[in-house]
Formats: sequence, C-alpha cells, structure tokens
Amino acid sequence: MRFAAIYRIRCKSDEIARKAEALAIEQSVEMPLAAIDDGFVLDEVVGRVESVEDGGGGTFRTRISLAAATAGDEAGQLLNVLFGNSSLHDDVTLEDVEMPPDLLATFCGPAAGIGGLRKRVGAGQRALTCSAIKPQGLSPDALADLTFRFALGGIDYVKDDHNLADQAYAPFAERVKACAAAARKASAETGWPTRYVPSLSGNLDALRRQVQIARDEGLDTLLAVPMVIGLPAFHTVARENPDMAFIAHPAMAGAARIAPPLLLGKLFRLFGTDAIIFPHHGGRFGHSAATCAAIAKMARAPWGPIERAMPVPAGGMTLDRLDEILKFYGRDTMILIGGGLLAARERLSEETARFVSQVAELSKERPDEPE
Repeated sequence: MRFAAIYRIRCKSDEIARKAEALAIEQSVEMPLAAIDDGFVLDEVVGRVESVEDGGGGTFRTRISLAAATAGDEAGQLLNVLFGNSSLHDDVTLEDVEMPPDLLATFCGPAAGIGGLRKRVGAGQRALTCSAIKPQGLSPDALADLTFRFALGGIDYVKDDHNLADQAYAPFAERVKACAAAARKASAETGWPTRYVPSLSGNLDALRRQVQIARDEGLDTLLAVPMVIGLPAFHTVARENPDMAFIAHPAMAGAARIAPPLLLGKLFRLFGTDAIIFPHHGGRFGHSAATCAAIAKMARAPWGPIERAMPVPAGGMTLDRLDEILKFYGRDTMILIGGGLLAARERLSEETARFVSQVAELSKERPDEPE
C-alpha cells in the first residue's frame, strides 16, 4: 500500500527531473540507491516520482508515492515521511497528500465533526457562533465574568484565548473551574447550552491532567494548538478521548512550508480536529480569499472514513462582515469574533446577543456550503 505526497518545487526546467528524484529518495531512504542491496527496500520502500507538471512561475507540481508502512500509523512519523528533511529546502513546499482508506483509518479524525458540534448546542442547521476570553493577565474570576457575559448573550462556544496556559495569574485548574461554573450559571438563566472551551497546553502528561480537569467540570469541548503542543501529542489526546470535541488554533502553523489548506484543512482534521480556526482574508493576517476557500473545502470535503471538520474563520472579524462571511463559507461554519465583541465592554452580553441573532437570521438564506 502506498500514498502520495504532492510537492511544489521551484527550479529551472532542466533541473526538475533530478530534483524530483532526489526528493523521492530523501523522503524515503535518504541514501544513495547504489548503496542499497535489499530487494524489498528497493522495490517497495524507495519513493517513486509518479508525475511532474509545470506549475507556472518557475515551479513544478510533483507527485511522489511513498510506502504507507513507513508512516508507522503515527502523526509525527507521517509528517516526517511527508516533509521531514525536505522542509529544510527553501525551494520545496508540501502542497497535498492523497491517502487510501486503509491508511486513513489508522488515524482518528474528528470524533464529533460538524454534526456533533451542532448537536452539542442544539443549533440545528445554522452557522455556529464562537468568541474568546482574553487578554492573558486577567484573573480566573475576571475570565469567568467574561465567560458568563458571553453566555448570557446566547453564544454557542466561548473559548480560552490560545495563549492562556497554566500561568500563575490564571492557573489552568482554577480558571477552568471558575469559567465552567460561569457558563453553567448563565445557561441555567438562559436555557442555552453554551460550551466553555478551555485551552490545553504543556507536555503529554500535562495535557492528560488538563483533559481530566475539564471532564470533572462536565466539559466536552477543548481547544488545542497542535503545532505548539506537537502533532503526535495532539493526536494521542484526541484518540484517547473520542467523546471530546477539539477546536484547533493555527498558532505556529505558518512556521513551515506546508500549504495552509493541507496543514489546517486536512492534516489537523486527520489527527482529530473537529473545528479548525484560521484567519479569514481581509482581517489581521495575510491569507488570500483563494487560500481561505481551499482550507474550508479541505476541512469539509468527503475523505474516506474521516468525518468532516467545521471551518472557523477568524482574525479581526467584526459584525459588519457577517453577511460576507456566510456568503463566502455557507452555514457549515463556526464564526469566531473576539475583540470585535469585547470592545463593547459593559454591553458585551447585548452585543453578543446581536451577533447570535444576526448569524441565525443570515443562515436562513445560505446553503450549507457555497456553490
């Protein structure tokens, strides 16, 4: 069984054959073929250049097949086989991966997926709403107060900001206990099942302790930053907790030359992400409209046994962009507005309620996904 990695190589046309072959060897056996005398390795393990197409602009789209056994059924090793050594070459970008169903099935994929995230908050078929408690530096009580006021506004998910970890001013256990209680209190008043979503951080032992703390508070949705805590650790935690939903934050995802649609929309999903935060174009970050559309498409596209994941456009969004965002992504989307709501200060609950109401109304006019 083999799978395919697709790379974009920047080079002159008379160099591409050599570079493609070198890439196939580097990502499989990383040694001269003449030095290998094992028939199985030569026939089955060595990477194969399957095709090379002109990608325009002095680049070539190169498809290389690799032995599935080399991935070892483990997230870190899969990434290593896909792009380990070759990530050091600044003229190579990893663009996509094609995997057969049997290999896909060895990874966990989303446990809840789009349908499960909606079911958690009784949202029907509309788009979901989300915000973040911040800034870091606030006490657990102050963060809990923000959670309470967001929840009073009827928001679906209110998450920790991704840089809330286990800092002395808001230790994880104290923060989660306070914010979970605040969400429960608000839900008792409104009847709306707002989910508080704590952010996991630290090594694998710490992640496991934090998941248990969240469980003890009755929480069922968690935030993770896969590129910070490590893809293998994230995949392990997701696989160990199939009843939990995971929202992934993209911090550090821009530090490697892996195409954002593949890394965020496909690999994060493969390793257990139910909802994927990424910067919508026109906000604080530089993704193009085409890149954003491709991330959402890869997150939601049929992919063997892997559940669909929900795109979460974010990054400086405001209420006046809601119609545009829903036209762009459709209602199979979770819209994240943080600072744009927090700026309302004492009117936070009212502004959140307006956000929730507008999303519900605009969702009636939108298909699940854009045509």
